[in-house]
Amino acid sequence: MARTPSNMLPLGTVAPDFDLLNTVSDKKESLSNCKGKEGTVILFICNHCPFVIHINATIVEIANNYQKKGIRFIAISSNDVINYPQDAPHLMKKLAEEEKYPFPYLYDETQNVAKAYDAACTPDIFLFDKSLKLVYRGQLDDSRPGNEIPVTGTDLKNAMNNLLEKKPVSSIQKPSIGCNIKWKN
Repeated sequence: MARTPSNMLPLGTVAPDFDLLNTVSDKKESLSNCKGKEGTVILFICNHCPFVIHINATIVEIANNYQKKGIRFIAISSNDVINYPQDAPHLMKKLAEEEKYPFPYLYDETQNVAKAYDAACTPDIFLFDKSLKLVYRGQLDDSRPGNEIPVTGTDLKNAMNNLLEKKPVSSIQKPSIGCNIKWKN
């Protein structure tokens, strides 16, 4: 299992827009029509990554809770599906339905969106404020497959709570660790 850290896009960066296929609805979705009233979490994930599988249930729980508070979640898979067919759009849809994702699961076929966000790993997590300025990027929490630390979502939840309470989000943020995005050759 490779351990790739996130690139830590500079805080304050404006979220690049996108228009991607929602694998569940089979319709195109843009950031402008998916963003949240109070904030937006963008997750770069994929089906097969053990780091993502490790946090899936907690992500669903957190999203169900915080979307009620005005923070929308959007998941994007940018993996090369030729070499990693388990991440193909029809299997993304199946996983989203099985896991009961309460957010769109979008397919970045060209990988241009991952590049625009400087995404490096799965999971790679970004929190933007209501103006779509980056306030948090990094890990969900300290849990990793096999380290026996419970998955709590503490780091992301603290950032979202501060955002909702109009408090500054700490600039001390730990990078996410996960599988590298599977880039096309």
